[in-house]
Amino acid sequence: MKTLIVFNHPYEKSYCNAILEAVQSGLEKGSHQIDLIHLDKDNFDPVMRGKDLAAFAKARNNAEDAYTMLDPQVTEYKKRLEEAEHLVFIFPIWWELMPALTKGFVDKVIFPGIAYDYGKSTSMIFRLKKLKGVTVITTMNTPSTIYKLIFGNAIKNSLLKGTLWKIGCPNRKWISLNMVKSVSVETRKKWLMKIEKKFTELK
Repeated sequence: MKTLIVFNHPYEKSYCNAILEAVQSGLEKGSHQIDLIHLDKDNFDPVMRGKDLAAFAKARNNAEDAYTMLDPQVTEYKKRLEEAEHLVFIFPIWWELMPALTKGFVDKVIFPGIAYDYGKSTSMIFRLKKLKGVTVITTMNTPSTIYKLIFGNAIKNSLLKGTLWKIGCPNRKWISLNMVKSVSVETRKKWLMKIEKKFTELK
């Protein structure tokens, strides 16, 4: 299975990087294809600028013209996303939400004429026909109960039940790793082993 990983963490010794290594190791053991978008190393510009919003407006009725207005980097990401059979997001949760680069990827690449088209009224038609599923893996230092009860599972509601559901993404899964700095080294190792196994067995 061709798997596109969208990764966002600037620190190379972060636990997110350990997760990335576990995901890649599992995919390799399962003989899956890996395509990695490392937003930090790509120096991705997450800002929606005037030309991006103009392209967004044009894409509703004329996607081909809108493509010519996109940043070359976004055009490259578009092609890679269109070939993916499984999509993986890996990022830390900072102040209850994703970092700016991940949010910018959603804003600029999960885009009309790329990930979806408009149907009648405000309905959306899913364009990524090869995509069979999406896995979101996050780290945070907030207890899961507090994140759910006080902050309303913000990532789950905004990304999985919001953006990805609205455009029609199938099989959306969230792996939330909480209290990362507080748990034992052994617990962190067990999490990595489970993640590696999950992606070895990816279907």
